Amino acid sequence: MTPQTQLKGTAMTVSATPPSSAEVRPFLELNVGGMHLKVQRVPGWLIALVTTIGGSGVTALWMQR
Repeated sequence: MTPQTQLKGTAMTVSATPPSSAEVRPFLELNVGGMHLKVQRVPGWLIALVTTIGGSGVTALWMQR
């Protein structure tokens, strides 16, 4: 299969070549005044940390009642 070949899926056409870095949309893009913040990808360990801290906080609030 050549890189130019288009694969036909059931719902959409999928390209056989991976997208270039210019085509990949960032995970988060934030514009505030003159500040422009782009996050390309979030590491798994950061998601796990935020989830653990959030779950502990919700549990602490729930157990106080």
